[in-house]
Amino acid sequence: MSHLSPLLVQSSGICAERGEGSWLYDGEGRRWLDVTSGIGVTATGHCHPPVVEAAREQVGKLVHAQYTTVSHPNMLRLSDRLYEHLPAGLDAVAFANSGSEAVEMALRLARQTSGRPNVIAFMGGFHGRTMGAASLTSSTTKVRTGWGPMMPGVFFSPFPHSYHYGWSEQDTVAFCLRELDQLFLTQTAPGDVAAMIIEPVQGEYGYYPATQAFMQGLRERCDRHGILLIADEIQAGYGRTGRFWSHQHFGVEPDILITAKGLASGYPLSAIAASKALMAEGYPGSQGGTYGANAVACAAALATLEVIESESLVEQAGTLGDYLDNALNGLRQRHACVDEIRGLGLMRGMEIVDRDGHADGARAGALLAASEQAGLLLLRCGSHGQIVRWLPPLTVSREEIDRAMTLFEDALGETA
Repeated sequence: MSHLSPLLVQSSGICAERGEGSWLYDGEGRRWLDVTSGIGVTATGHCHPPVVEAAREQVGKLVHAQYTTVSHPNMLRLSDRLYEHLPAGLDAVAFANSGSEAVEMALRLARQTSGRPNVIAFMGGFHGRTMGAASLTSSTTKVRTGWGPMMPGVFFSPFPHSYHYGWSEQDTVAFCLRELDQLFLTQTAPGDVAAMIIEPVQGEYGYYPATQAFMQGLRERCDRHGILLIADEIQAGYGRTGRFWSHQHFGVEPDILITAKGLASGYPLSAIAASKALMAEGYPGSQGGTYGANAVACAAALATLEVIESESLVEQAGTLGDYLDNALNGLRQRHACVDEIRGLGLMRGMEIVDRDGHADGARAGALLAASEQAGLLLLRCGSHGQIVRWLPPLTVSREEIDRAMTLFEDALGETA
């Protein structure tokens, strides 16, 4: 540990040696109920047996088949299996390693196929840490600070953060769409915009869902002006919100979809999907990479999808998401520091405030520390670090949710 870069900042003091289901264990046998899922990555829990077996079997056959040199069966099968769950018309898939890399790939495709230079992102969005992805990110300044200037051609428009603005949902959406139209008049003409990129449920800024009216307003403007709509489903997709893709809550379909995190239960894999016609307009050779579509990661992804389907985990995320929401709102009613619970499915954010109603990152940090001491692992997010996020695996049980509530309520009392 002493030779790790000091720039790596970890949120807990746990050194995990193994995991099982919703639990992490250290070398001394201490365990923690993991309500982080590796920031949504271990969607099927830690070391789900079919996923482990698929990876183990693949390691013994073929680990690396560099996919710009040769193809391999897992990559081909996975593209077909993903197609079964993609929005209508998105019938071509390209693979990469990480969410950031997939964002860059989507950005490249949008600019190449449109011949337009600019991209509109939305305030509070998080899209990654590489140059292009970070240039689209505005959840906090820490992703962008100290290595600018960022990539040009990016413009930010408001996202409907009703809680932040203190307005009704209807008023907030109307404001945001007006500001987007004003942006077209004052900052970038629609004819210069290649794409809009949005998290249908924002992650790092605080687990804010968009609204149907807002998403449909974006779709209408994209259609009117020939702009591509990119749905960043990296954290909220793959069943997390109780629908397979989070944009399905809002009655719109994107032109490009990005997925990662829960795709392969912990193995590095990401993908973008678009129509074959759109993909064909990109530059040949513009998609690829050394480790993309790794054979073991693809095997794990195929097994992950089988588990999600056979165990009805998308439906379970919806049902248990309601159960989690009710439990969290019970805490809100009993503790004044909990100001709002928001999110969808098994993706919930808890806003922590001080006595004056201001964001209280210090209290949220103390809550995480007290929870960790008691055996509960959580993360926080938000511009002030004030939001405790609840992101259990899709395989979590009601009993485990109840256990998490008990431990967290003890932490609320201990930090009062």
